Amino acid sequence: MTAQHIHLHLHSEFSLLDSTIRIKGLVAAAVDARMPALALTDECNMFAFVKFYKACMAAGIKPIGGCDLWIAAPDDPRPWRLTVLCQDHIGYLNLSRLVSRAWRDGQRGGRALVDAAWLDADTSAGLIALLGRHSQVARSAAQQGTQVATTGLRTLARLFDDRLYLELTRCNREGEAEWNAAALLLGAELSLPVVASNDVRFLREEDFDAHEARVCINQGRVLADMKRPRDYSPQQYLKTPQEMAALFADLPEALENTVELAKRCNLELKFGTYYLPDFPVPPGHDLDSHIRELARDGLAERLQHATLASGHDLDDYHERLERELDVIIKMGFPGYFLIVADFINWGKQNGIPVGPGRGSGASSLVAWSLKITDLDPLQFDLLFERFLNPERVSMPDFDIDFCMDRRDEVIDYVSRKYGRDRVSQIITYGSMAAKAVLRDSGRVLSMGYGQVDKLAKLIPMRPLDLTLSDALGRSEKSKKEPDRVVKDFCEVYAQDEDARALIDLALKLENLTRNVGKHAGGVVIAPSPLTDFAPLYCEPGGGGVVTQYDKNDVEAVGLVKFDFLGLRTLTIIDWAVKAINARRALTGELPLDIAKLTLDDADTYELFKHAQTVAVFQFESTGMQHMLKDARPDRFEDLIALVSLYRPGPMDLIPSFIARKHGREDVDYPDPRVEPILKETYGIMVYQEQVMQMAQIVGGYSLGGADLLRRAMGKKKPEEMAQQRAIFLEGATQRGVA
Repeated sequence: MTAQHIHLHLHSEFSLLDSTIRIKGLVAAAVDARMPALALTDECNMFAFVKFYKACMAAGIKPIGGCDLWIAAPDDPRPWRLTVLCQDHIGYLNLSRLVSRAWRDGQRGGRALVDAAWLDADTSAGLIALLGRHSQVARSAAQQGTQVATTGLRTLARLFDDRLYLELTRCNREGEAEWNAAALLLGAELSLPVVASNDVRFLREEDFDAHEARVCINQGRVLADMKRPRDYSPQQYLKTPQEMAALFADLPEALENTVELAKRCNLELKFGTYYLPDFPVPPGHDLDSHIRELARDGLAERLQHATLASGHDLDDYHERLERELDVIIKMGFPGYFLIVADFINWGKQNGIPVGPGRGSGASSLVAWSLKITDLDPLQFDLLFERFLNPERVSMPDFDIDFCMDRRDEVIDYVSRKYGRDRVSQIITYGSMAAKAVLRDSGRVLSMGYGQVDKLAKLIPMRPLDLTLSDALGRSEKSKKEPDRVVKDFCEVYAQDEDARALIDLALKLENLTRNVGKHAGGVVIAPSPLTDFAPLYCEPGGGGVVTQYDKNDVEAVGLVKFDFLGLRTLTIIDWAVKAINARRALTGELPLDIAKLTLDDADTYELFKHAQTVAVFQFESTGMQHMLKDARPDRFEDLIALVSLYRPGPMDLIPSFIARKHGREDVDYPDPRVEPILKETYGIMVYQEQVMQMAQIVGGYSLGGADLLRRAMGKKKPEEMAQQRAIFLEGATQRGVA
């Protein structure tokens, strides 16, 4: 590694308090400045570490993980800062455990604190420590002199051995020069190396004002407040190695030590391997034999009470089941199916309403046999390859709906079964969206509420992902979709100087991570304590524990996500069924079994035709009700198609679908061979399964290959679509398409 300087102390937007640095922009700037390595040391959290690690590795930069920890000492009422960097995987695990413990057991005054007593030879192993101007040693040196500071420094030197460095900064902040002088004396006396740092908080020097605005937003202050703390300086930007070399030209060893320290940090994270908890199986079985036995027995039980799908016999069911089982076992997922089946069936046995299944998981006959879903996939021509595809190895993912009121009981069951230290919900990050960031920016600029409110109301409610750049016509998206441009907003920006200053500030802050929340339904179950995989976060006040990595990052590090979605509709249905059966019990009628309701009740379709669908899941919106009145559905297949079409893009096909249904438009097929798969939707491709079958019949794809085409279409990636186009054309030509 040949470099003049490596940044070892840097906060990103995920510190939530004091940085405007986005990971993507950070890595791009590091590439431009030819930085071979870079550290991330967010404020007592590791929220962004996986994103940072991946982005650095993709750009050819060595990622160094770390944290700014705040240490609570029994003899000091004020916590002090200790910056730590992961030297290796042991250090990564120790940092994960320390940060998790700080959030669970050390919260005080809105800050997660590490108790000094937690630090020992074991918990500090693999961690390199930096002591700077906010350390206890710096405080002692300033207040009591370097001789007293030496005592505390010797203790830390024994704890970290040769992994302790003294951090020097030259950002023109109060107390810096004094600490730098003391650090050089202490370092010489105890043979401790010094490192040059810039305590980075923003990318460019001109970003300082936006950074100060972010700090004020967090503190509830205004920029013009003369009494507000001035903790930062315009110099805390991502200086180039050349700028740092010039700044510390008189201390070349402080520069060289950053490079040597970076060489010592060699953390490797492995992605793409999934770790499932051990599922208990009966004696004489392993996971493979156990799932085969349960699925075969479950299918036999289902078929005792179900009607075979039209056009299929028992052999079709048994052949499909064995084919699915072979794929599930070959891909290593029997444990996943057994875990899901276990907690779903526990919920059902304990009277907790569970949804019948939705999403691609409903296409699995094994799932139906294990009572994970209640839909026979053969009855609706659902393709298993859309759910699991050996040609595309990825984790299965069941969308599971539970009664909103009792969902937590199922999560608690899972926690008891696998261990509370191995089960957690997943974090989400809230960001500064267009309207909110305008209001926040206006407040810190001390602008009048009415003026700011008028400006914020110019941003329309939809589309939900509309940005200020879209509204001004500056984004690539707005160039492709001119409807995103807001004419009145552009005019105000051009004509009103105050509004322009506000919008310019808001543009710099827009979409920065602002707060954290909890994923609506995601739960991870680990085979060992969760901190072996991801650090944990606990809401202030002792709220629920969640992973510090979001759903994409927990899956990247190998944790498997299970969806425990709370659905109010299931709760309402449960209330209704109980009320009906209470009344039936009084009259001696048999209780209603909602699972046995027929799908061809004429009175029900009359309600749909007249759009009397208030509180009917996915049919209650005004737009959906208008569509029902036009479509006048009279069979279950119509309801399925209308729900599928009612979304951006496919909505354009609704008029033609309705016209064909009622004979006002001819039904035609793009190829006569695909009539059997398009007949029920009047020649219109509505379902992803139809796309896959079209590719198979016309383009010669396997169903696994057709699933890759389906995914490429969904992602709308031009390069993938170009590859698929070539494959499709070759296959179609071989099958006689001119």
